[in-house]
Amino acid sequence: MRVTQGCFSFLPDLSDEQIAAQVQYCLDKGWAVNIEFTDDPHPRNTYWDMWGLPMFDLRDAAGIMKELADCRRVYGDRYIRISGFDSSHGWESVRISFIVNRPREEPGFRLDRQEVAGRNQRYATHSYAASRPEGERYTDR
Repeated sequence: MRVTQGCFSFLPDLSDEQIAAQVQYCLDKGWAVNIEFTDDPHPRNTYWDMWGLPMFDLRDAAGIMKELADCRRVYGDRYIRISGFDSSHGWESVRISFIVNRPREEPGFRLDRQEVAGRNQRYATHSYAASRPEGERYTDR
């Protein structure tokens, strides 16, 4: 199962040149860019771990691409995303976010259904990867 979150999720993975073009677009708009990673890509898990601090002062995509390469070296077996934040309104708003790295195997999610009062149904998603301890979710079995 391919996790689809953020911009470009339904497209084939972006090349590094395409990623750099998107990052440069963010920088040209004056947005701060950051890199985040996780091994639990559940749709409600919005708090991914940050790689360093948001890069407020960069104006060239090469600096962010270097940080991305460093993050991939350390966390290449996890999901990594890039986000661009716009502060022109006086608060940080995510303007763009997209996955730039995926683990080799994406085990996917299970949909749990529960019957409740009045013949209603409740649904919840459960990540197959989350049944393993953090840091071991995408290692070879």
